[in-house]
Formats: sequence, C-alpha cells, structure tokens
Amino acid sequence: MADLGERSGDIALQCSETAGYLARLNRRIQQDSHSLSQLQSNMARLVDRQAESMTAARELSVTAGRAGEVIADGHKTIGVSLEQVAGLVEHVIGLEGELRHFLSMIEAVGDVSGQLAAIARQTRLLGINAAIEAARGGAATQGFAVVADEIRRLAEQAGESATSVGDDLGRLDQDARRLIGGMEANILRGRDVGTRIDALRRALTDMAGMMTQFGDRSDTIVTCIQQAEGDVGALRENLTRFSQRAAESAVRVESARGQLDGLEGMANDMLNRAAHGGGHTRNSRYIALAEEGADEVARLVEGALADGTLALEALFDTAYRPIAGSDPIQYENGFTAFADARLRPLLDRRTMEDAAIVGCCLVDMNGYLPTHISARSRTQRSGEREWNMEHARNRQIFMDSQTRRALDEEGDFFLFTYRQDLGEGRYRALRSVFMPLVFGGRRWGVYEVGYLI
Repeated sequence: MADLGERSGDIALQCSETAGYLARLNRRIQQDSHSLSQLQSNMARLVDRQAESMTAARELSVTAGRAGEVIADGHKTIGVSLEQVAGLVEHVIGLEGELRHFLSMIEAVGDVSGQLAAIARQTRLLGINAAIEAARGGAATQGFAVVADEIRRLAEQAGESATSVGDDLGRLDQDARRLIGGMEANILRGRDVGTRIDALRRALTDMAGMMTQFGDRSDTIVTCIQQAEGDVGALRENLTRFSQRAAESAVRVESARGQLDGLEGMANDMLNRAAHGGGHTRNSRYIALAEEGADEVARLVEGALADGTLALEALFDTAYRPIAGSDPIQYENGFTAFADARLRPLLDRRTMEDAAIVGCCLVDMNGYLPTHISARSRTQRSGEREWNMEHARNRQIFMDSQTRRALDEEGDFFLFTYRQDLGEGRYRALRSVFMPLVFGGRRWGVYEVGYLI
C-alpha cells in the first residue's frame, strides 16, 4: 500500500509537470493566436489600403493618359505658335537690311539735294550777272533784264526748296538711324528669343517623353498591385485557416490539461488514501510534524483570542487591502500584523526541524497567506516580479485545484504532490501536508508543510 501510494505520488507529479507544460504551451498558443488576430487585422487593413491603392493607381494611369494627350495637343499648338514667333523674329531681323537700304537712299537723296542747292546758288549768281549786263545795254537789253530777274527769282526759290528738303532729309536720317538702333536691340532680343524657343521646344519634347514613361510606369504599378492582390488574398485565407487551427489546438490542449488535472487529482487521492492507511511511509514524519505545528498554531491563536490580544473579526477578516506598488499584488487584513509578529517565528522554527522542509505557512479559505517564513517574507523589489515571486510570497493569494481541495476536505489531513512555480519558468517538485485549522468553532483554513521529495 505504501509503495502504491508513492507510485501514485510520482504519477501525480508527472501529471503536474505535464499539465504545467501544457499550460505553458496553451499560453504560447493563445499568445500566438493573439498575434495572429493582430496580423489578420493588419492584413484586413492592408487589403483595404491595397484596394485604395488600386483605385488610385488606375486613376493615376487614366490621368497620365489624359495628361499625355493634353501635352501632345499642347505641344502641337505651342509648336505652331513657336513657328509663328520664330517667323516674326526672322521678319524683324530682315527689317534691318531694308532700313539700312532706306538710309542709303536718304543719303543719296541728300547728296542730290546738296547738288541742287549748289546749282541754285550758281544760277542765282548767273542771274545777278545777267541783270547787271542787261542794265548796261540799255533799252535794247530790257527784255533780257526781265529774263535775268526771273532766273534769279527761280534760283532763290530752288535754293530755299533745296535747303528745306535738306533739313527734312536730315531729320528723316536721324529718325531712321534711331529706328535702326532700336531695331538692332530688338534683333538681339529676337535672337535671344530664338534660342529660348529652341530650348522650350526641347523641354516640351522631354516633357512629352517623361509623360509617356509616367504612363507606362502607372500601368506597371496597376499590374503589380493586381498581382499582389491575389497573393495577399491567398495569404489572408491561409492566416484564417491557421488561426482557426491554432484556436482548435488551444481548445484541445486545454481539454488535455483538464484531463491531466483530473488524473493528477486521482493520483493524489490515492497518495492521500495510502497515507491514511496506517502504515509507516516516508511521509509519516512530515505528517506528524504538520500535526504538531498545526496544534501549536491553534494553541497560540486560541490563547490570543482568549486574552483579547487578537479579535475574532480580525482573524476572519476577508477585506483584503492591496498594497500600493506591489507586484505581484500583496494584501493586508486585520490578521496580518499579528501573524507576522507571533506566527512567523513559529513557522521559521518549524521549518528548521527537517532539512527537506522548504517552508511552513498558513493559508486561509480564500488562499490568502497572511505571513510566511522569513526567507519568503522579504521586502519586494520594484520592477523585479520574478524575484518577488520567490522571495516575497507572504501576503499574496495563491489558489490551485489541490489547494482548493485541501481547504474543502473534512479529513484530519490532506497530502498531495505538485510542482511549485518559482517564476522565470523555474519549478520544483514538492509534497505538501495540509492540516485543517479551526478557530472559535469555525474553519479558518489550513496549516501547510511543504517538503522536497
């Protein structure tokens, strides 16, 4: 019977270890499922954005085509306009030669006018001389004198006309030269405009080529997005199937863990029954130590209730008050101060009774540990949750199926095997003896002795 009990304890431990592994596996699956859900959400947003990108790319392609047509039409229109402007510039440049020819004609006419003025002066002198000779001839030359006077008058008119024509030609020459000067500046501007027109033609040609390339690239983008749309759709379907399978796996793992918990409970029940069989086993010493410790705790608490050191309301206080900043969360109640001052020394002493004992503690009906041994009741360290899990286990609430069963059992003790979670993925195999604690006729909780196996 004792051997059967030990084997049952080993089975319970293996079940506990397997259940712990499955629990970690389930947590990872759930974390992966959460990540998959986020990925699916991101994928859904990607699909929406891809649809928007497809619409934008198609609109861009259409716009590029229209812009290419507009640029082509504009290129033709601007080309015609530029040809007209270029022709006008060439015409302006051609006016320079005509103006210079006109200036040479003015100069020629000016020379003729000067000659006419000289002839008029000579003719006037000739008329004066003829009039003098006619006066010497008397009546016989009176008619010649009249002709001479007329010649002189005509010569004076011709001189005046030549002078007036010379003045007009001078002004015309000045105006023509100013016009030629302005034309030369315009010709320089025209040549510069011609250079700019050529550059503008090249720019328009380049722009038309770039617009053609832009249209081709837009079509390529549309094609790539269409291909990516199919790939994304397939990936989304695969993610959905994978997520469904992960959820199914999590359910199966959880079901398997539940079955193992049941098997662990059955094995621990066999271990507990073997321990109650009356024979001596390796657990007998620790059961006896647990019974002695529970009796001592009972005497101390009952004595405090009797002398008024401890109130019954404080002992059974379940209004747990969270300690600010604690991680994992620690709590205080009306029993905490008394337990630390009066019961912790007892727990330390009882723990030192055997090298295999890792700790003695008190657990109320809700899994609350008002105190613990000094090695497990150290001040928490900020930001070091794993360290706190191992070294500051007091004032916390722990509850699992076996502890719940031990709290609900009506027998004289309860024995079971389990794995203790030390944080950071570290565990150790323990066996615990739970002794019921009853104060003032009421079930308060249990006294626990945990020891290595």
